[in-house]
Amino acid sequence: MARPKQISASPAPGAGTVFALRAIGLVLAARWVFSMSQMGYLSSLRAMTSSPWACLNLVLIFLLIVLPGAKARMERPLHPLPQWLRQSLRLLALVTFGFAMFSVGAFVWASGWRHFMQALAETNGWLVVGPALYAVVMWICRPRALWRTNIAARRFAIGRYAISLDPVMRTAVVWAESRKLGQYDARELSVKWPAPTPDSSAATSMLAPATEPFVPPVRASGAARRGLFARRPKVELLWDSPAAAGHNRTTVFRTPLASEGDRSAARALDAALRQV
Repeated sequence: MARPKQISASPAPGAGTVFALRAIGLVLAARWVFSMSQMGYLSSLRAMTSSPWACLNLVLIFLLIVLPGAKARMERPLHPLPQWLRQSLRLLALVTFGFAMFSVGAFVWASGWRHFMQALAETNGWLVVGPALYAVVMWICRPRALWRTNIAARRFAIGRYAISLDPVMRTAVVWAESRKLGQYDARELSVKWPAPTPDSSAATSMLAPATEPFVPPVRASGAARRGLFARRPKVELLWDSPAAAGHNRTTVFRTPLASEGDRSAARALDAALRQV
């Protein structure tokens, strides 16, 4: 007897991102249809044809609902969308979010907070929910690596860059988001750490192991950060190929170490490249 095909109940990685974006598009579309029913469909269509902001919103809603080329795939868990679609959604959401915040701010400036609270109650909070949905779209489509760091599988993620090592073939594939930068000989790659800063504590550098590269610590105190917008230490992946003329000592990518996960992934990548 033929066995029935077993279907896994767990969704593919990235299916939640597609579902969230499509749900946001449906919510925006439902709100537009409701507003058009109150104003009248003919008058709404006439007003939309003369408003570039309305056209941008329609394009954004169409892309969110249709999501052309979006597909949840196991090899790209954090990038189910094509790169052009991700960038288009991020740009359109940024423009519409800015216009929505400008409109709300102008309304508050002209009418005052009392009238704004009345309008907020009449629209069932849409004056706040609408810009929040645009912000969520920007956050979902933010620059991210192709996958999360998995040291056992030789997959590393630093910032928006992803590196996959093949210890058998001694090759490394580097990705910038979902765009492949190239395939390199892992023996010709090396990690360049940021130089120690003068304000870094001497005790930290003295207590650090000799085999571990120096990384300036990121502290919560204002003295160490020198303000909220202080520069973050940046790590580089260098490609030094004697056989490739004109490519000696080339920087594959340079990215800041924004979190402890990035620093841990950079240390693990450095150790893995030294063992190849």
